[in-house]
Amino acid sequence: MSKQFDVVVIGAGPGGYIAAIRAAQLGFSVACIDEWANAKGGPAPGGTCTNVGCIPSKAMLQSSEHFEHAGHSFKEHGIDVAGLSLNLPQMLKRKDTVVKQNNEGILYLFKKNKVTFFHGRGAFAGTAEGGYSVSVTGANAETLTAKHVVVATGSNARELPGAPFDEKLILSNTGALAIDAVPAKLGVIGAGVIGLEMGSVWRRLGSDVTVLEGLPTFLGAVDEQIAKEAHKLFTKQGLKISLGCKIGQITPSGDKVTVAYADASGAEQTAEFDKLIISIGRVPNTNGLNAESVGLKLDERGFIAVDDDCKTSLPNVWAVGDVVRGPMLAHKAEEEGVAVAERIAGQHGHTNFNTIPWVIYTSPEIAWVGQTEQQLKAAGTAYKAGTFPFMANGRARALGDTSGMVKVLADATTDEILGVHIVGPMASELISEAVVAMEFRASSEDIARICHAHPSLSESTKEAMLAVDKRSLNF
Repeated sequence: MSKQFDVVVIGAGPGGYIAAIRAAQLGFSVACIDEWANAKGGPAPGGTCTNVGCIPSKAMLQSSEHFEHAGHSFKEHGIDVAGLSLNLPQMLKRKDTVVKQNNEGILYLFKKNKVTFFHGRGAFAGTAEGGYSVSVTGANAETLTAKHVVVATGSNARELPGAPFDEKLILSNTGALAIDAVPAKLGVIGAGVIGLEMGSVWRRLGSDVTVLEGLPTFLGAVDEQIAKEAHKLFTKQGLKISLGCKIGQITPSGDKVTVAYADASGAEQTAEFDKLIISIGRVPNTNGLNAESVGLKLDERGFIAVDDDCKTSLPNVWAVGDVVRGPMLAHKAEEEGVAVAERIAGQHGHTNFNTIPWVIYTSPEIAWVGQTEQQLKAAGTAYKAGTFPFMANGRARALGDTSGMVKVLADATTDEILGVHIVGPMASELISEAVVAMEFRASSEDIARICHAHPSLSESTKEAMLAVDKRSLNF
């Protein structure tokens, strides 16, 4: 006999588990299905983000940054480190512990909010009286019925044709987080978020890292001034970044992998690596969902077609996160999950794509929200710009990290903040002030008039706001 719920959520990544919890808070009976398993075969909710994405990568970024500081920066602070060595197994163990803590935290939240969790693969099994039938395959097969179904099945790493992931030589984000020995030479195809973050981790730990990017510009989605600054800083650190590369044959042989490519000038090149990370984007995870059994519409790229409210082509079927249009960001998925749960309850859930922050957790970090200068120029929008360098910030000097800047773009007539772009220390934390300001449609003058603690990195945001009116006080 099938088990009846008001809402069934397929997938327990950031979009799915948050949607399930919010729906339960609103008084619905809720089930959440997820197939991720840990090394012992037990449930590991949290999706790509928790298991092989956001969380473990940040753990490795933090650990590798500590290692680099110990080897290169501590001496300046009067801290002498003798006999520094890398214990990579312990670093990986710590990363796995952080992941496990997050898995267990989600299971606790399900229990706290009375969400029924099913460990297995969820798929549509057809329509049912008053809703839909959803199958759960796994150790304990189940059939569930629900009036509302929320699909939150996430995404998978995109493979290069002819170079499937084996997670030994040719790695996705999954394999990049589990390399058991520092590769002497590491290749990275794709200078996006994952490529730069993983390249940074292994460079800090001792790899000679080469990044091959197909586009002729570096970080094309980032404000051009910020991207140029980041490129200069990454190159200075030792990342070898080649732009405008056309990738050819990728040939694994023994314990090496060779990449043939044409460089920006068209000259044919080859490079041999001990490991190769391919980070050229992600594709929606809709295989096995059995969408055809209920007539759920997918677009030509495999994404689930939804409207602005995350409604699919079927009544009472919703979809959120990486499996639908929009940026593939965990926090975007969470906001959509909350909004959908509230819409199911008859409320007016809201997600503002214009104020979703973006972050690249390199060192320095890169974060931005709103429009770039090149976008404003292309749209013919009259704007004012203000910048402030961290080298003029007292807290940054005390930290020993004065790289980068804060950049503010505001409407030339109304002074409304249109975009904020940061490259520098703790950019991921600083960007939240900009998000709040833009959500409330603040002007640069509004933030310039707010008292910021001294000394703090956030003073750089205030100073950049002042610089929009050409009245920065400390630079």
